[in-house]
Amino acid sequence: MAIDYVKRPGGPTSARDGNDGRGPAVSLEKLSTQAPDLVNLYKSARVSLEKAGLEGQRAAVYLVLDRSGSMRPYYKNGTVQHLAEQTLGLSANLDDDGTVPVVFFSTEVDGIAELGLDDYHGRIDALHEKLGHMGRTNYHLAMQAVIDHYATSGAGDPGLVIFQTDGGPTSRAAAEHVLCTAARLPLFWQFVGFGDTGSKQFDFLRKLDDLPVPGKRMVDNAGFFPAGPDPRALSDDALYQHLMSEFPSWLTAARRAGVLGPA
Repeated sequence: MAIDYVKRPGGPTSARDGNDGRGPAVSLEKLSTQAPDLVNLYKSARVSLEKAGLEGQRAAVYLVLDRSGSMRPYYKNGTVQHLAEQTLGLSANLDDDGTVPVVFFSTEVDGIAELGLDDYHGRIDALHEKLGHMGRTNYHLAMQAVIDHYATSGAGDPGLVIFQTDGGPTSRAAAEHVLCTAARLPLFWQFVGFGDTGSKQFDFLRKLDDLPVPGKRMVDNAGFFPAGPDPRALSDDALYQHLMSEFPSWLTAARRAGVLGPA
């Protein structure tokens, strides 16, 4: 598997877009030219960031997508593609390189690619179709792929990992171990569950969200919210509010613990 671990040039700030570091990483003018279909998502994400007190915050945004067999309907009806576009709209506010690394996983890491402002229409479905067999669910290998990518990218900003899945992993001990070990790194893991919110399929994700500090990990580096059986019914504003519900408190805790430098 070929993996591009090199972050695009330009560094962690938005100087290339003429911003002063207080506004969105990618300017509205640039986004309107490159990806006009994302303008509404970009604006919705910006409002949520401002409400969370994160105007001008920079972060490398990752998207991790479940390809276990039960995910097939969500790829077929465009739900996963939609989440990818929502993620790209958020990333344009946080990361000026205009790309989101995407990790597909099932039993193993199925593939790694990039989603960019100039190449996102139907891209998730096209990539998914090329990856073949949809296996079981293992979080830890996908998490390690993100950690490796971030470590070798040269990123100077924290990482926000949007990790989508429709159920608990086969190897729960391995997933918990990677998450707890990764608490020493400037990465926040926001888990998003697709499926019935009342079922037990998300019990493990709720457990990860509530792992004790400092008993299990040095900071609380994960959040979880269920997007329901029809995630597209969740408004863009609601999705972004969920994505920002724990990220700000992690930034504060991570700076206090020395995981991140001062703001």
